[in-house]
Amino acid sequence: MSNKIILAINAGSSSVKTSVFSYTSGGRLTAPPATLKYDRGDKHIKDKELSESDIDPKNAQEGAYEYILKTLTEDEGLTELKHADDIEFVCHRVVHGGDYDKPVRMDKDTYEHLEALSDLAPLHNAGALEIVKAVHEKSPKATNIAFFDNAFHQTLPAATRTYAIDQDVAKKNKLRKYGFHGLSYAFITSAVASHLNKSADDLNIIALHLGSGASACCIQGGKSIDTSMGLTPLAGLPGATRSGSLDPSLIFHFTHDAGKLSHGSSKDLHITTAEEILNKKSGWKALTGTTDFGVISKKAFEGDEKCKLAFDIFINRITDFVAAYYVKLGGKVDALVFAGGIGEKGSQLREAVVEKVACLGFGLDAAKNAKPGEQVVVEIGKEGFNHKVLVCQTDEQTEMARQCAIGAEQLKRPS
Repeated sequence: MSNKIILAINAGSSSVKTSVFSYTSGGRLTAPPATLKYDRGDKHIKDKELSESDIDPKNAQEGAYEYILKTLTEDEGLTELKHADDIEFVCHRVVHGGDYDKPVRMDKDTYEHLEALSDLAPLHNAGALEIVKAVHEKSPKATNIAFFDNAFHQTLPAATRTYAIDQDVAKKNKLRKYGFHGLSYAFITSAVASHLNKSADDLNIIALHLGSGASACCIQGGKSIDTSMGLTPLAGLPGATRSGSLDPSLIFHFTHDAGKLSHGSSKDLHITTAEEILNKKSGWKALTGTTDFGVISKKAFEGDEKCKLAFDIFINRITDFVAAYYVKLGGKVDALVFAGGIGEKGSQLREAVVEKVACLGFGLDAAKNAKPGEQVVVEIGKEGFNHKVLVCQTDEQTEMARQCAIGAEQLKRPS
């Protein structure tokens, strides 16, 4: 049987990442992704800024998908995809899926349910849902599948996921820890287990997904038992524009308008001033003026006090979670894993974190840390220490495509 096409879309608030995969009816991915930045073979379009002639700013998400589809179908080297109808599945990363614990086929009811969840994550779900609309319009024969960033964390124990508030109100309004970056952690778990020649069911790791959005996850027996993010991605580690965890009362001292709707709100998207400040106007941007952690790291070691403070805050918060999760795992840790853009590229950050937790039995090989290589999983730990230190090139699009290929027949049926 000929290969079939899966398009995996990861829509953020300011970017859309897309990968193309082919798979067989047996559920096996048979081709690596052609991605848009866009790279395929010797064809490269990297960090291209699209003008209004490329995308209508009034209809950005639909325009982005139309541009992506045009680029892919006109690529002479991508022979498997010549028309929108060649796409069988389109996988969408949806940040907040509430109680969904597995991928679901997007129909009218599912879409409306996810729209309702937007009150829990008004800054995170909207982009993905707009892309779903665009795909339905431009690729009507494709089956849309939603993959949820919180699904991996449905295994959180009750004591971990429950907030100490009135439980009648909490249950009615679905107020609990959900956790995010789940597609990344699912990929990391599978990749690290394979690298260590272990079953995922026997794998204990402390995983760090460090990017402009950053989180930590405690994985025991291949399952999430704790994670730093909470009801929304705001909790836990600071990020490019997010504050991370802080005293909830702080925002009311920061501004008297905390509970009012922000200027970014609309009829369908309700965003409070507090949410906008803590999600969009905090983090490294507020501390240093830049969201580029590579620049922050460089300047921190050149003596820039603001960047040094931001760097030290990030290291401090990360090591807090590593230490806590080490205790949760009772010291039975196969590896500390760095992933995400900063985790994969930030040699200075990795060095600083591992130095802080050296007392737990982690050590770093300086040469390997400086140039870890391009393999999916690379060992950078120093021999003679109790636990491994790894770098994992995480890939959420590949994880979506893998799960889609495995469950293709079931996902094609209406839910």
